[in-house]
Parts: sequence; C-alpha cells; structure tokens
Amino acid sequence: MNQPASTYTAHETAVIDEGCTIGEGTKIWHFSHIMSDCVIGKRCNIGQNVVISPGVVLGENVKIQNNVSVYTGVVCEDDVFLGPSMVFTNVLNPRSAINRRGEYQKTLVQKGASIGANATVVCGHTIGAYALIGAGAVVTKDVPPYALVYGNPSKQHGWVSEAGHKLAFDDMNEAICPETGEKYKLDNNQVTKSSIQID
Repeated sequence: MNQPASTYTAHETAVIDEGCTIGEGTKIWHFSHIMSDCVIGKRCNIGQNVVISPGVVLGENVKIQNNVSVYTGVVCEDDVFLGPSMVFTNVLNPRSAINRRGEYQKTLVQKGASIGANATVVCGHTIGAYALIGAGAVVTKDVPPYALVYGNPSKQHGWVSEAGHKLAFDDMNEAICPETGEKYKLDNNQVTKSSIQID
C-alpha cells in the first residue's frame, strides 16, 4: 500500500503503482507513471509524460522535465536536473528477441548534476556531482564532478561552478563563481570548492 497521497501531489491522469515510496512535497504531473519499488525523495518535481521504472532511486529536490523515462538501474542523488526528453539507457546491447532484464547496467547521477534537453546517457557510467551535460550530448563515459561536457560523443569543454557558471581558472588554478563568489581550485584535473567566499 502506498503512503497517503496527501503527502505529495499527483495529477488525476498520473498512474502510481503499489509499493513505491514518494516523499513529502513531491509533485507528479499529467500522464506520468510511477512504477512499483521506486523511491522518490522529498520536494521532487516529476514533469508530464515521465516514467519512473521499478527500483529507480531519486533523491530530494530532483527536477525531471517532460518526456523522460528513468529506467531501472538509474540512481539520481539530491538536486539533480533532467532536461526535457533526455534519455537514459540500461542495456548495452538490446535485442527485442532476447530478455536482458538481468543485465541492467547502473547509472549514477551525483548531487547537483544537470543533464540538458535531448541528451543521451549510455548506461554504466557516473555523472559527477554538479557536472553540466549540454543539450543533445551523447555521454559514453564517466563525467568528472564539475565538468562541462557536450557534443556527440560528448567531450569536456571546461568546468562549472555549483551555480552552473563556466569557471575561468587563473595562473594559480583558482576561479570564482560570478554569481555566488565561491572560490574553486583546479588540481590534478580535479575541481574542489573552497570554503572561502569572495564578497
């Protein structure tokens, strides 16, 4: 039995199967299907015509735009953004005549990452925390935290802040987010955020 619908909001056309867990404050829009045994955190926004497959885990404040299918094997941590009509896969060599349900690959989208409209994420990879995947990208390998990637196949074109701004690193390999004033450090091809904030 599902928890009372009063803890979340679902449009009357949405289908919510038994055995799923939906966090308080979550909104589910028109014609979406929430399948059994998935876990959806608090304050998520599930757009129109979205499918959340069995076993999927969504953290808190995940925003899924229209026409996205989140297949079994996908885990999205807190504050993930999935753009309109982006695509996950969960089998590397699908065949209609062969049942490969036991071969689903895991895809992990870490905290704060954003995946742009119409991007495709090939299964079995990790999208690092706060990474930004450009619209239409085809992701075929792991993406580091804070990386900006786009293209087909996607390639890295720099780094972004947690607020989503491209970072310009100076001779000391330091950069400042123009929106928040937070400082970032690039070391050994890895970005970390400093606790220091520039006013």
